[in-house]
Amino acid sequence: MVILITGASHTGKTFLSQKLLEKYKYPYLSIDHLKMGLIRSGNTDLTPMDDDKLTGYLWPIVREMVKTAIENKQNLIVEGCYIPFDWREDLADEYLADIRFICLAMTGEYIEKHFDDIVARESEIEKRIIDPDMTPESVKADNGEFISGFSESGEKITLINSDYIGTIDSLLRESLDF
Repeated sequence: MVILITGASHTGKTFLSQKLLEKYKYPYLSIDHLKMGLIRSGNTDLTPMDDDKLTGYLWPIVREMVKTAIENKQNLIVEGCYIPFDWREDLADEYLADIRFICLAMTGEYIEKHFDDIVARESEIEKRIIDPDMTPESVKADNGEFISGFSESGEKITLINSDYIGTIDSLLRESLDF
């Protein structure tokens, strides 16, 4: 089985992936690590600032890794924001049957009430470069794009609207249910 975890920045994708790794011992692939490996190695002229182009560049690679894991009956957690809204269109039903999809997003109200906590937890699992331009409005806009895009594609979105840890715990309990 492959678990795809996506969502807006700062929603806890890496945190959830780490918890799933600890619980199920599944390996996980950070799309951010793949991105930085390709950028640092000179295999692309894209930069970390090219978010609008990175999904189209990274998804075909990630998609084929997902297919390979499924074909080999291997478990894998894949996390990152570079999964396109219409990702299902790129995979045959035989692959989709072995994929659990999770999209994390925070509501505007949650962001307003917990912005300081969001910033404080941003390097909890991995060291992140602090974004000095991050504001509640920018975080709300990013989350809104994910909510809108994945909703329009018919995907279920796990909304974080009051209890972040409770939401993550709920996903951990149900993560392998299809």
